[in-house]
Amino acid sequence: MAVSDAGKLKVCLAASAGGHLSQLLKTMPAWREYDYFFVTSGAMVAEKLHRDHGVPVYVVGEANRQHPLKVAVILGRCIRVIARRRPDVVISTGAAPGCLLCLLGKLLGAKVVWIDSIANVARLSLSGRIVRPLADLFLTQWSDLADEEKSIVYSGELV
Repeated sequence: MAVSDAGKLKVCLAASAGGHLSQLLKTMPAWREYDYFFVTSGAMVAEKLHRDHGVPVYVVGEANRQHPLKVAVILGRCIRVIARRRPDVVISTGAAPGCLLCLLGKLLGAKVVWIDSIANVARLSLSGRIVRPLADLFLTQWSDLADEEKSIVYSGELV
């Protein structure tokens, strides 16, 4: 696994603005010592992230399955970010942009950590179901959604 010039793992933190990002920020003790950057969906959130963390923040926009052309545009933006930054690890709480970054990161050899949103009580999110087969670590925030094979792990709630 490649590391940054400083000898630290390069971590891509991907989350849509709002609740997904709030949940991702609660995991800061796990990644704050690494060479990290953010990818999010909103410019206003990006400005605050850059001010608070002093690291690069990329805005790719927001889309969902009802808007396939927007998804294609966001995919192109995600490809540029992943190709430029080449992270060792992608950590995401969702939604669509996080899913795309996990898929692209995995194609380039990154480890993938997915934390399914606490809003998904009865079943995994659509993005989570897509990412699950390739995730190196898949976490749910509901014990009922963890599975016996340990491919979905419950270790507590973030919110």
